[in-house]
Amino acid sequence: MFWYNWVAGDIIALAFTYGVILSILKFLEESAKMELFDLNVLRKLCHVMIGLTLMLCWPLFSSGRTGAILASLIPGLVTTRGLIVGLGMGKDEKIIRSLSRYRNSRELLKATMGYVSTITLATAIYWRTSPAAIAAICNLCAGDGIADIAGRRFGSWKLPYNRNKSIVGTTAMATCGFLASLGYMLYFSWLGYIQESSKMVLGFFIVSVASACVESHPLSTELDDNFTVPLASLLVGSFVL
Repeated sequence: MFWYNWVAGDIIALAFTYGVILSILKFLEESAKMELFDLNVLRKLCHVMIGLTLMLCWPLFSSGRTGAILASLIPGLVTTRGLIVGLGMGKDEKIIRSLSRYRNSRELLKATMGYVSTITLATAIYWRTSPAAIAAICNLCAGDGIADIAGRRFGSWKLPYNRNKSIVGTTAMATCGFLASLGYMLYFSWLGYIQESSKMVLGFFIVSVASACVESHPLSTELDDNFTVPLASLLVGSFVL
């Protein structure tokens, strides 16, 4: 629509994408108030929706570096309040309860920083022509997000090397990360940004399995899986995608 003025187009795309994500988060918040799901599910649905919605809106931006930079600002804008609370510069018990696992503001900062920095860097550096960026965001958002929900509900069988993780949760992470990656591969291939292939499908599968294995390791929990999962996705993806 704004090929003749890509700066205006990118600004409008930023405002639109930001508004869409805020609307989705508000809807989830109101649904939680109606007790359609609990706070742990709300936390993980937010985790899933921010990154995947942003990536869905990538084509609205121009293909140059300006489009990538403006798009990369959105995760930080959406989670500004969480960062402020995590830094101790403000108090908001609702945000702490909904976005932190252990109801701790410092943990909120760690988790938010990891999540935001991953999506921001993947957007600004790799942008929409990189299968590795697709894998990193899909495994972080869809994979890790659904893993927690599935693990809490059906995770009675624990992993032998980590009693805090379940077989169902790890399997759900690999499956959902892979399926989301395939969906975005088809989406960006249809738009002409990447070229789909059977090799890429296999590569996405390998990356999702590797990411799930990394997430299930005890060390990943200590370091924060918002850092370790996308890092594993990018490292493995650089070889197989």
